[in-house]
Amino acid sequence: MTYHWDFYTVMQSFDLLLWGVWITFLYTVGSILIGIVVGAASCYARLSRFWWLRLFSRSYQELFRCTPLLVQILWAYYALPMLLGISISNTTAGLLTLSLYVGSFYAEIFRGGILAVDKGQREASAAIGMSGVQSMRYIIMPQAIKNMLPAFINQSVIQLKNTSLLYAISLAELTYMTSVVTSETYRPLEAYSMAAILYFAMLFPLTQVADHFERRMRRSD
Repeated sequence: MTYHWDFYTVMQSFDLLLWGVWITFLYTVGSILIGIVVGAASCYARLSRFWWLRLFSRSYQELFRCTPLLVQILWAYYALPMLLGISISNTTAGLLTLSLYVGSFYAEIFRGGILAVDKGQREASAAIGMSGVQSMRYIIMPQAIKNMLPAFINQSVIQLKNTSLLYAISLAELTYMTSVVTSETYRPLEAYSMAAILYFAMLFPLTQVADHFERRMRRSD
């Protein structure tokens, strides 16, 4: 039996898919921006001379990196409100979990980039009278950013794909809106094929940017 494709019916609800793309974009950008702040704070805590800060940061990183993101999202939405005795919206639970999750990876990327800078450069900056803050700002960070940029972009690309898991708590991102279109049109093959095309259209340019930076890094090395 030959399947008869019918994209026309799905295209009648294309505005719903575009809304899902918009929500996906918002959650991706929002969680990345918050994740950068969280990751930077966790990174500096890992590099701190205070053991309790290092322990706290390491515990946070391992908790979020070693448990599935889907479980974290469901726990934040269903279990955390019971634990705290408050109501948490699916929007808050989704954005908070995505941000903490990506922040745990950013922290390790930032830390690796900083530690990759030759130790002698820190010693040289101290020898010429630079403070620790000045050394970090003018000597260490410009080189560390170059080291961490490809990994940072790759993790951000993964973060866009991670937003599809918000479907589990009924947030109107692209995967959820695709299910809505499917229920309206009864054309799951066409609807999910269209969703795959839209994800590809968002992700392919980002992967090319990441590849570009990696090639530049290899040439400069």
